[in-house]
Amino acid sequence: MTRGLYRGAIGETFYTDPMRFVPLLLLCAILAGCATPEAPAAAAIPAPPDVAAAPADASRTPTNLASKVLQPGKGTRHPRPNSDVTVHYTGWTTDGKMFDSSVARGEPTTFRLDQVIPGWTEGVQMMVEGEKRRFWIPARLAYEGFPDKPQGMLVFDIELIRIGS
Repeated sequence: MTRGLYRGAIGETFYTDPMRFVPLLLLCAILAGCATPEAPAAAAIPAPPDVAAAPADASRTPTNLASKVLQPGKGTRHPRPNSDVTVHYTGWTTDGKMFDSSVARGEPTTFRLDQVIPGWTEGVQMMVEGEKRRFWIPARLAYEGFPDKPQGMLVFDIELIRIGS
């Protein structure tokens, strides 16, 4: 192959069987396929202006979970502690850093309410389908004691899409 390239570079005309290059072309194609670019990271959703602390008009539970309805829902049925729910959500730390979002990923998430942080279990039970609510979840109802997770009070916007079983 290098001989052919050299001959072509000095202006000689030559012919070679193109089938000789099929293995090399296949190897290049395979290697190129392995080097596909990574999917772009989900864009950060800006934090709400009240991310640092719950506003005075937010409702509070006895556990100090604060919330505010952003969009009323339809219906009267609330999920139970062991219900499967489908939600869209975005979570921020109080300094405004988004740490997780199904909205940014473009796909709702389904889970059982008894398999999430206590602040979610308590808060989502207050919602009805179609409702969107902002929660200020104190550290002890969030990831306190889990150093690899976001710490301190967390803020979530949660939209309850569907209540399952």
